[in-house]
Amino acid sequence: MPSVFEQLVKEKLAQGCPVCGASDFGFQEVLWPELIADWQLSPAEAEYTNVQQGFYCLRCKANLRAMTLAYALCQSRGWPGTLEAWVWSGSASSVKLLEINDAFTLGQCWRDLPGRELVAYPETDMHALPFPAATFDIVVHSDTLEHVDNPVHALAECRRVLKPDGELVFTIPMIVGRMSRSRVGLHASYHGREGDQLEDYRVATEFGADAWTAVFESGFTHCSLVSLVYPASVAMVARNQTVPK
Repeated sequence: MPSVFEQLVKEKLAQGCPVCGASDFGFQEVLWPELIADWQLSPAEAEYTNVQQGFYCLRCKANLRAMTLAYALCQSRGWPGTLEAWVWSGSASSVKLLEINDAFTLGQCWRDLPGRELVAYPETDMHALPFPAATFDIVVHSDTLEHVDNPVHALAECRRVLKPDGELVFTIPMIVGRMSRSRVGLHASYHGREGDQLEDYRVATEFGADAWTAVFESGFTHCSLVSLVYPASVAMVARNQTVPK
């Protein structure tokens, strides 16, 4: 693991993986030169992005961004333990949860929840989710929004299918020292693995420090940022909270 983050990660995860509670971790670099050049990453930005995607739990295989998503979800539900423990406790048994794309390894935790629905993007259009309004308590997606042509509209669709006071919990790759930019007019850039050029890996938006504004533009009334290891991991929790009369 890059030395600049080694001690920080160990301190932040001293209580174990937020997904499964294990305390043994690994690291592998996941960025490649072409993507670093496309994204115009500085050495420090490439370093923390590698940690975000390449630091992982040896037991459940969740990487740091998935751990942060799990931590944010548990915090939003008022649960003090791991995601696995939340599911096993029965506290989640009545929750209606929509997962847009398999949220890395987290789907293994909640795959048997009776109220869980899984849809895949782009087979399922995030601009027209096939569910009635006010269906779900939680909507989850991880590193998907950057591939969608209109992120604000996609977030508004997530809001539409949430119940009053429901929550959207999601991650996006975010470079915190710059502003967001569209890749319209730039050559195609792809996330995933080196050499992958599938259309659903094409990047439409590179998110920066202003990414939270899309949450409010889409109609949500509350937005929280949650980080385990800043700036390597940030998750967002958007609330469809009813305004008191």
